[in-house]
Order: sequence, then C-alpha cells, then structure tokens
Amino acid sequence: MDVLMKSINFEILRNNCPELADLAGFAEQYVYQDPSGCLVKLRSFIERMVKRIYTKAGLPGPYQPNLLDLIKNDAFRAMVPLVVLDKFHSIRIHGNKAAHGDPQTKEKSLWLLKEAFDLACWFHIVIESGSKNDCPAYQEITLPDTEDTEKTATTSRRDLLEKLAAQEARLQELLHELEARQAAIQVTARKPEDLQSLTTAGKQAADVLSFNEETTRKRLIDSLLTDAGWDFNANWEKAGVVREEEVPYQPTQTGIGYVDYELKDDNDKPLAVIEAKRTAVDPNMGRKQAQLYADGLEKKYAQRPVIFYTNGFEHWIWDDSQDYPPRQIQGFYSKDSLQYLVQQRRTKAPLDTLSPRLEIIDRLYQLEAVKRVCERFGNGYRKTLLVQATGTGKTRVAIGLTDLLIRAGWVKRVLFLCDRKELRKQAKNVFNDFINEPLTIVRAGTAKDRTKRIYLATYPAMMKIFETFDVGFFDLIIADESHRSIYNRYRDLFVYFDCLQIGLTATPVEYVARNTYRIFDCEDKHPTAYYSIERAVGEEYLVPYEVFTHTTAFLRSGIKYSQLTDEQRRQLEEDGEDPETFDYDATDVDRQIFNRDTNRAILRNLMENGLRDATGQRPGKSIIFARNHKHAILLSELFDQMYPQYGGSFCQVIDNYDPRAEQLIDDFKGYGNNKDLTVAISVDMLDTGIDVPEIVNLVFAKPIKSKVKFWQ
Repeated sequence: MDVLMKSINFEILRNNCPELADLAGFAEQYVYQDPSGCLVKLRSFIERMVKRIYTKAGLPGPYQPNLLDLIKNDAFRAMVPLVVLDKFHSIRIHGNKAAHGDPQTKEKSLWLLKEAFDLACWFHIVIESGSKNDCPAYQEITLPDTEDTEKTATTSRRDLLEKLAAQEARLQELLHELEARQAAIQVTARKPEDLQSLTTAGKQAADVLSFNEETTRKRLIDSLLTDAGWDFNANWEKAGVVREEEVPYQPTQTGIGYVDYELKDDNDKPLAVIEAKRTAVDPNMGRKQAQLYADGLEKKYAQRPVIFYTNGFEHWIWDDSQDYPPRQIQGFYSKDSLQYLVQQRRTKAPLDTLSPRLEIIDRLYQLEAVKRVCERFGNGYRKTLLVQATGTGKTRVAIGLTDLLIRAGWVKRVLFLCDRKELRKQAKNVFNDFINEPLTIVRAGTAKDRTKRIYLATYPAMMKIFETFDVGFFDLIIADESHRSIYNRYRDLFVYFDCLQIGLTATPVEYVARNTYRIFDCEDKHPTAYYSIERAVGEEYLVPYEVFTHTTAFLRSGIKYSQLTDEQRRQLEEDGEDPETFDYDATDVDRQIFNRDTNRAILRNLMENGLRDATGQRPGKSIIFARNHKHAILLSELFDQMYPQYGGSFCQVIDNYDPRAEQLIDDFKGYGNNKDLTVAISVDMLDTGIDVPEIVNLVFAKPIKSKVKFWQ
C-alpha cells in the first residue's frame, strides 16, 4: 500500500497496518484546520484497529456489529485492559459526535490524538508482537508558524483541505479494497491458553506504557459534561460543576463523604450528583452511594439532586423524586434540562386531571387512544405505540397528546420525526393550527436553534445533527410510521434522547414486526392503542374499497413467440426486432417490459371505469402507482397522447426526480396554483401518509407484494 499520508507519531504501524498509519496521518493534518475531521478519522482508525484485534486474536464476534458492539463484546473486554477500553471509548464517543455534526475543538482533538497514540503503542506491542523500544516519544502537534494575513491564511487552509480531500479519496478506495480482502479471511479461533497469554501481555504493556485509568476516565467524563454545555474550562465552580464536593449526613465515621461531581444551579443549589466508578466495576455499584450523597445534599439545601452514576462509558440516571426507576442513558443533561427536570417536581399535574381539547380531537377512538397513552405514562412507562388505520387521524391524536402533556407540565420540547418532507410539511400545518408554541423545521439553517418548543424533522436530517443536542433536550419524541425498517436505520435517535416516546403506525397489528413492539416496550400484538381499518369502516369514518381487476393476456401469460399472431410477429419485424427472441414469462413482462398497449389499457380503464368527480363528467382524484421514474414518464406521455383535451396539467408525474415535487403535491391537494391536477402518477412519494381525502381511485400499475404497503 502506498504511503498516502506520512504521520508524525504513528509510523510504527506502517509495516503491518499502513492504513492505520495513513488514517492517523490524516488526523494529525486535520487537528487544527478541522478538529471534527480529525476525530472522524480517529474513529475510523480505532474501528479498523479493533477489527484487526479480532482477526489477529481469533476472537468470536457479534452478528453484524457496529463499533460499540465490538468494544462491548465479552470476548474483547476479557482480553483488553480496562484503561485501553477507556481510550477506545473516548475516541468512539467523540468521533461519533463529530460525525453527527457536533462542533469539536482543537483541544479535544489534541487530547484524543494522544489517546490514539497510546493505543497504537499498545497495539504494536501486544497484537503485532513489537517492542516498547519501537515506540517513539510522542511529539505534540503544533500549529504552523505563519505571519500570513487573515485572507492568505484562509486561502492556505482551503488549499490544504482540498489537497487532503484528494488524497483521502484515494485512501478510501484502498480501504474498500482492503475490507474486501479481509472479509474473505477465515478467522481461526485461538486456544484458551493463547488468549490468556494475550490478555496477560495486554495488561503488562499497559503497565509498561504507564497508562492511567483514572485520568482517562475523568477526562472522558469531563468531556461529556462539556458536550452537555457545562463549560468549566476557565472556572469549575463558575460553571456549576464541583469535583469532590463535601457532603454531610453520610454513614461514615466522620459523617462526611465526597461526591465525585456535583452539578449546581445558578443559586448554588444541587441539580445533580455523579458517582464515577472504575471501568471494571458495574456502574450500578455506585447507585447506593450516589443515593446517599443525594440524601445528604437534600438535607443541606432542601433540594434533591438528580442521580447519575457511571463507569465512564455506561451512564445511568435515577430521577427518584418522580418515582422513575434507574435507566441507562447516553450522556449527561445540560443545566437547562436538569433545571426543567427539577422544576417538574412542583409543576407536573397528574395526567388524569386534564382532558384533550375537543377542537383537536373529538372522535371516541381518538380520545380513547389519548387516555391509554396517559395511563401508560402515568404508570411510569416511557414508551407507547399507537396503531391506527390510514386516514383516521394519527397526527391529530399525536398533537392532541402533545397539547395535553404541555398543559400538564410533562413536556417542554417536542421532536416530531417523519420520513419525508411532505409529511413534515403536513405536520407543521396541523401543529400551527392547534398549538401556539414556537416551532421550527430542522434543516441546515436551523440546526443550531435551541429556542423553540416544537421541532419537526425528517429522520435523515436529524441523524446528521442529533448529537449536537444534550440527551435531555427533548421531553417527547413522536415517531411517525414507526416500524422495523425505520428503527434499524435510525435506532440511534431513539436510544440517544432520554425522553417519552410515542410511535405511530398505520400497519395493521398482525403485520407489525415483533421488533417494533419491543422498541416501544409493548407485548407482541398488543400496542398501547389500536384502531383497525375494519372498525373505521364499520363506524363510517372510512369507506370500504372496491377492487376492479383489469389485466391483459401478456401480463397474465407472458410473451411467447409460439403464441404470437402473424400480425404481432410482422409488427416486431417492422420495428427491427427479432420475434424469435421474444420469450418472456409473466414475471419477466412485469419486471422488464413497458408495453405501450398494456399501459394504454391501464389508463383507459381508469378513465372509463374510475369513480367520477362531483360533476360526473371526469374521473375524481386518482393516484397511479408506477414502477419507477421511466415507467411514470411513459404513462404521462401516453395519457397526453390519448386525452389531449385535458391539456398538460390534468395528469402529472410526482416523484423525487422533480425538484418541484412539493409544489405538485400542493397542487394535487388543491392548495397550489394548478387546481386542475387530478391524476397523479407516483413513484413512492404518495404511497403512504399523504392527506388527500378527495382521492377516489388508486391504480396499481405495478405489483404490490407487501400486505403492509397495500394496507397503507
């Protein structure tokens, strides 16, 4: 492998793992110019190092693991010293934050670059059978001396980053090639005695290299507090963070104890205590001790602090004043979030003392859904799942719940998640109609806004920035179309934020995956509330559908040369085709052939047999579901040829290829300028969640093999 980026401190890895030396070299280059880029590179560095350890040590790995799974795996933890694990976790945590848009500082990148160097030395000695004497003294990365003007410095920085980007593209190509080769390697499990030998060697190397577990763990906790907004770089006590605070009323000989961290409000009263244990210790071992510290501070200040306990990379919160049991979280609360948590003790009203506003929801099944969610939250559960048939007002129910929870003092800030911009737009309109709270749509220009109460985001947009918020920022997440595929892709959002969660889906109960029930802490096939399409039809909130089946001989039986008529064979020859090569079964026709006559028949069927509008002269609002963009364009062209009297505005394609898609959807709903748009040819964009009550015809011009998608 070519030397793409010579490093200052990591060349000891060059012979056996050149890609690690290159990644570290890039991190060194980015440390001042782009601290976030530095940490992203360091995260890649440790991920490849961890995988190399698994391969070299013959460790059994978890199924389809991410980096955290690999580091937390019992086999890995048994072999790797605790202080080394702390270093891995420090880089993993802050590398993840950098990758998700959380701004990083040069101070943090310099610290973690040194931690990466420590890992490189340990790895070289233990895994690559090197010597401590090979490890150079660490050279601090210094900011290049320059007397350039600000303008020249900016130009130099831009030129450097462009040069690095070109080199990095080549590195990514080589890394992909390396991954492919390594994937083909069969890992041979080591004998227990060999693993024990590696474990012993790992501990000895950590001792020889003078690693300090307590220092690494404290620095990790300090950095997590900084990320949560506790800015104590200049003055700890001014920032509201006190280390080793004296606590009275303790069961010791002197009656005094010392809490690892105390977080204070602006009036010098305790907001939280943090008890930190060694990495080797289950963080729950600190639970009782933290509780005793909270008891003592409550007696002294007449305000009970929230309890946190941690071992550096596993963190727990215990809000015992609100009768919640301890729960694992992903970081620490900011001062603002803690203040609201403490304030809730005085301001929260029992949910059964308030009622939903009838101008938001007034149907019995909607009121029942709100009642069940409130009962569940009132009993200490933090997750709920609502299953309601399409068209029965899931969003209305969610907004009714939001309003009630805000009025009850349970919720201050809400995150509404959906998978498409159009659904986000619909939700915004309904929120604005009924809830008078500051609202923002999460996008690049609003990513730093922390002043609003309602945040509306698509899943992909939130994934880019979620770690820029503290874990306690939101009090409620509403997840639209909550199902397994969404959770698999965006799981980190649900795990990261410590808040109440409401999942919404239109998927019928029997088709909801077991994983979805588990995500929201529900028993299989028993959501918090369920309103089926059958019940909605029976109670006349929805109308039943009628199926009009229309097909062709080609779609039923395929295209066989032996079955073509003389006229069909002659037509193919005139078109320059060889009729004898036409031998397609029905599946092939469905998948590969956009036959014009077949698609004309689809359109003619709609225009002649579809339900009409109020005048009875034209078909009513209709969606044609096309296979892909090419198919949609063909249908549109054929419609214009067959029905020129309607002009070009009556039938249009709505898909992601058109930058005006949102405007076209507004037109289709009747809000836009084109009131004539009646037939929408959709590729995925109108499949689920679009609120157009006037639709009377659905045309499936593609196979729908998923029952879930059909019902939605």
